[in-house]
Amino acid sequence: MLINIVCTSKPGDGLLHYSYEHCSYLNSIGLKSRLVIITHKGFNKEDYINSIKECYIKYENVIFDEYTPMLNDITLIMGRSMLTLAYLNKDHYSTDQLLSLRLLFKNNLISVYSENHTKEYPIALKYFNPKKVFDLCDYDVYPNGVGKHFEKMINFEIYKPIKQDIQFDYLFLGTNKIYYKEIEKVIKNYKSHGIITYDENYINKNYNNIFVPVKNLLGIFNTYVYTKSYFDPAPRIIQECKWLGKKVIYLRDKNIQDGGPVYFNRPVPTEQMYKDNINILIKELKL
Repeated sequence: MLINIVCTSKPGDGLLHYSYEHCSYLNSIGLKSRLVIITHKGFNKEDYINSIKECYIKYENVIFDEYTPMLNDITLIMGRSMLTLAYLNKDHYSTDQLLSLRLLFKNNLISVYSENHTKEYPIALKYFNPKKVFDLCDYDVYPNGVGKHFEKMINFEIYKPIKQDIQFDYLFLGTNKIYYKEIEKVIKNYKSHGIITYDENYINKNYNNIFVPVKNLLGIFNTYVYTKSYFDPAPRIIQECKWLGKKVIYLRDKNIQDGGPVYFNRPVPTEQMYKDNINILIKELKL
């Protein structure tokens, strides 16, 4: 049996990193796993490879676009959106990409609960028709979710050393049009800034835009300014800042109940915490 972790997101998305980290850990304990990346429209293999290599001490067990799983393999998605995006983008995939997705999602599926596409997910599930779905859920973020409790934790053990090379004071995350628009409301108050984003038409070229993947990202700023205005399930940068002792300015509506306040208040996962959490996943793999 092989564990195929499927990622259909953009190369700067946190789910790519959670997927790679879990793949790396499972292989390290003898559970053979692969990260199968189906490239998002507008991006190529090198974009994903660079994103992974920039962050981690090793790059291995990654396959792109064309893959035929065995019938007894298990497919894992670190968020329901990985299935839904595959369905929504099906007209943009090549024949080989779509065939790979159909075969991967036909097997038993372990799905980490999310609510990005509540209407589309059941449609996507019917379209791909997996044998059986085993749900995992972070109930601190999704009180009304389904499945066994499971948290998305960062595997800091495989991070490259961070080099302190401060280039600006304040970091913002603007990797889509909505995030970026929220940043524009406050950016004038933060002259020394950098905005993580993609080179797309919604950006303002008068600002200091830094395009994904960013070399030594965690070493080039002092403070992260958290501005996301809508549901955020698992904000990685908050935990990364806590790990490094960097400041986080929580510049959003504190009444929003999602992963923002949860990850802001959670401790940085230790090696033992990560192991205990992933054991929940491992028990599902042995079903």
